[in-house]
Amino acid sequence: MKVIVTGAAGMLGRHVAAAYVDAGHDVLGLDVRDHPAAAWSHVITDICDLGNAVQLFDGADAVAHCAGLPRPIGFSPSDVYKTNMASIYATVEAARLCGVGLFLYASSISVLGYPFAKRCPIPHYLPVDEDHPIAAQEIYGTTKWLGEELIEATVRAGGFRAISLRMPWVQTCDSFARDVVPRRESADAAADLWAYLDARDAGQAFVKALDWRKEQHLRCFLSAHDSYCEIPTQQIVQAAFGAKVSFKKDLTGHAALLDTSLAQQAFGFSPVHSWRDYGAERGVK
Repeated sequence: MKVIVTGAAGMLGRHVAAAYVDAGHDVLGLDVRDHPAAAWSHVITDICDLGNAVQLFDGADAVAHCAGLPRPIGFSPSDVYKTNMASIYATVEAARLCGVGLFLYASSISVLGYPFAKRCPIPHYLPVDEDHPIAAQEIYGTTKWLGEELIEATVRAGGFRAISLRMPWVQTCDSFARDVVPRRESADAAADLWAYLDARDAGQAFVKALDWRKEQHLRCFLSAHDSYCEIPTQQIVQAAFGAKVSFKKDLTGHAALLDTSLAQQAFGFSPVHSWRDYGAERGVK
């Protein structure tokens, strides 16, 4: 299968592209930056330009859209809006015009308001699933939500079939030690729902999603099977939210607060990596 991966030089995009290559697919990676170590064909381009996207999407079977500014921090709100909305519009429209059959969108739990909201949203219930109300508060989460809605409109019009993969903080062994470990004992960790996803599991989710055949737009959550916290899940929820949150399922041990059942049922998503194994991977006892 010929697959386009946008944002192929970024953390998520390069893991997605590598997973497609390992699965035997013909991959074209697109990014505004070079990726010298790429094991796939790589083109430096701005896919916010519809003309560029149309030229490069020709003949593709699927598009995995991982490009865009990944957070509101460090960027002006107007730049986040312009970049993320221009890129999702150009990729969606180019995929439609080129007859691409499947569009895979790297969405985010930020559509729920996490983790960048000025007021940390109290979840209506846990674990969070696809029925949970949308509650974006800032520009990044809003662009992710608007991206999903643009895809929904295009699918409704018969443009292609699509999956929006709502992901938490994507991590590698090295980034977890650098970014998560200093944060997870702080009160700010509640704004993440203590959620993360190993980049290798993210890549495998995009691979498995290629086999999904329904003519509709599926929106689903991805997550590691556990939280990133060392404290049991029930305890951290009680400490952060008190009795304000109800539970739809029992959350024993360090269970994740994002319900990935729909992704598992739809295309076989099953995470295998945990931060609890990172020490062994780095040779740390």
